[in-house]
Amino acid sequence: MKNSYTNIFSFNKNVLKKSIKNLNNGIIVGLPTETVYGLGGNAYSKKSIEKIYKLKGRPKSNPLIVHYFDLKDASKDIVVNERLKKLYEKFCPGPITFVLKKRNDSKISPLGIAKLNTVAIRFPKHKVIRTILKNINFPLAMPSANKSTNVSPVTAEDVYDEFKRKIKLIIDGGKCKIGIESTVIDLSYEPKILRPGIIDKISIEKVLKKKIKKNIKKRKKISPGMMLKHYSPGIPVLINQKKHDGKSAFIYLGNKYKKKSKFFSLSKTLNLNEAASNLYKILRLIKKKGFKKIQIGKIPYLRSGIAINDRIKRASNS
Repeated sequence: MKNSYTNIFSFNKNVLKKSIKNLNNGIIVGLPTETVYGLGGNAYSKKSIEKIYKLKGRPKSNPLIVHYFDLKDASKDIVVNERLKKLYEKFCPGPITFVLKKRNDSKISPLGIAKLNTVAIRFPKHKVIRTILKNINFPLAMPSANKSTNVSPVTAEDVYDEFKRKIKLIIDGGKCKIGIESTVIDLSYEPKILRPGIIDKISIEKVLKKKIKKNIKKRKKISPGMMLKHYSPGIPVLINQKKHDGKSAFIYLGNKYKKKSKFFSLSKTLNLNEAASNLYKILRLIKKKGFKKIQIGKIPYLRSGIAINDRIKRASNS
C-alpha cells in the first residue's frame, strides 16, 4: 500500500519482493531498524557500497556496519570468538554492534570497511529488516539514512526529508523504538566501547565478567560514530545549559516548563531510555520550527544518559 509519499511504502509481501529485487540489482533501499532508519545495500557489492557513500556524502575512511540475520550467516565473514558468542546470546538480535577480525575469504567489499582487516557487524531486531535479511543471500551494509554529519532518521518521513526521491523505495516500519544508534564494542583485541548506546558498559561487563577499559587512545576509525562532528541538526547546539536565553529552543528532562513553545522535554518522567528515543525526533522538530539555536540542559551521565551525552556533544561540535 502506497501513502501520500510516492516512494514510502508500508511493508507487505509485494513490498518484500520489490525490496529483494532492488537489493539484488544493487539499488539502495531505505529500511527501518529498532535504532534508526538505514540505507541498505549489498555488502558484497562494490557498486552498492559506492552508491551508499555517494548518497550520504560520507568519507570513504568511515566504515559501514554490516547487518546479518544471525551468527551463522556472519561467521562466513568474521572470526568468531568466545566474547562475541556470550554477548550475542545475551543481546542479539538487538542494538549492539561488534567490531571483529575479518576472515581472509570474506566477500565483503573492502570499500565498505575502509580497507581495514576488521568489520563492524550487527544483528538488528526490527521485524522488517529481519524478514528481508532472511530472504536474501548476502548481508546488508547499512549506515543511517541521512546525509553525513546530520541527525539520524527515526521515521520513514525523516528519510524522505533527507533524500527526497533519490531513494526509490523507503519502507515505513513506524517510529524507531530505540531512536539512537547501536552500542559499538571492539572485540578484535581487548574489549573497548567505541560508541555508547542503550546497552551500556555495565551490562556488557556483567556478561563478559570483565572490566572494560576506556577507549582513550586515538585510533584509526574502525567503526561508525567516531567522528567528532556528527548528529548535527544544522544549527548551533549548546550543551549543559543552566538558563534559557529567551529565544532559543531549550531541550531538557522533566516537566518543569509547561505549555511553553520554546521548551522541549525529552522525557517528562525522567526516563533516560525514553529521552534517548525522543532525542533525534525533537532535534528535527526544532529545526523545522525555524529556531536558530538549541540549548540543552544537563543530562545525567549514567545508563542511556551516557549515550545521549555522546550524541549531543558531537552535535555541538562545529
